[in-house]
Amino acid sequence: MNVLVTGANGQLGNELQRLSSKTAGCGWCFTDVAQLDICDPAAVSAFLAAHPADVIVNCAAFTKVDTAEEKPEMCGRLNGIAPGYLARAAEACGAALIHISTDYVFDGTARRPYTETALPCPVSVYGNTKLAGERAVMELCSRAMVIRTSWLYSAYGNNFVKKIIGLASGRDTLEVVADQTGSPTYARDLARAIVTVLERGIVPGIFHFSDEGACTWYEFALAVLRMAGITTCRVKPVSSWEYPAKAVRPAYSVLDKTKIKRTFGVAVPRWEASLAECIAALKG
Repeated sequence: MNVLVTGANGQLGNELQRLSSKTAGCGWCFTDVAQLDICDPAAVSAFLAAHPADVIVNCAAFTKVDTAEEKPEMCGRLNGIAPGYLARAAEACGAALIHISTDYVFDGTARRPYTETALPCPVSVYGNTKLAGERAVMELCSRAMVIRTSWLYSAYGNNFVKKIIGLASGRDTLEVVADQTGSPTYARDLARAIVTVLERGIVPGIFHFSDEGACTWYEFALAVLRMAGITTCRVKPVSSWEYPAKAVRPAYSVLDKTKIKRTFGVAVPRWEASLAECIAALKG
């Protein structure tokens, strides 16, 4: 099986690269924008003609949520339009497509975990563009699989865990939002789930994956500092209105993982255990 990965320099792409050497039966091709600009439909078609793929895993995305409010066209091209180019090209060559999406397609007004059948209602530019990408993928590729995830972090790139550790190292106090609830997801766990899907066979449709359990950003920050052994910084809980941001975030965006667990037998660890694994990787 030949697997093409886009956005390979991001958090998830890096974790897939790490796992690729341990995945039997797969020939991996990792690309980022320097090798393949997925916003260029001609480039996508030409690349697939030169590098045939059985499965495309699209990890490329515009993920700066607040910046998206200022640059909606740029965000829309990468998140909303480019996935359609990949989907059309995949359909033309008979490939399957795994497209990574987000909990931000929901407005956050629910009080129980969102299932795949819940009605999307994004409240930000980022969420709207990601929903557009989902719809393009599902419409244009008959073997498309969308995996929504949430609060992604890893030892790679920029993310909440690394930011909290960096800020706490130079401050006595940090203010962190305490009225937004979700499920932190270690990118390595999502990469492992994707490998399981590849091994067991693509099933078209929308699926949810995040680590088990839920917390607020404030609770997440406390856990990060505790596991990192940082005791010199106090974390103060604040409300969203006290910590203004350009983009509105869902107040509650916990995802129900029942479907992906039943369909593929995917193991989903608790977020606390995975955070400890990530912190150990950062220390190592």
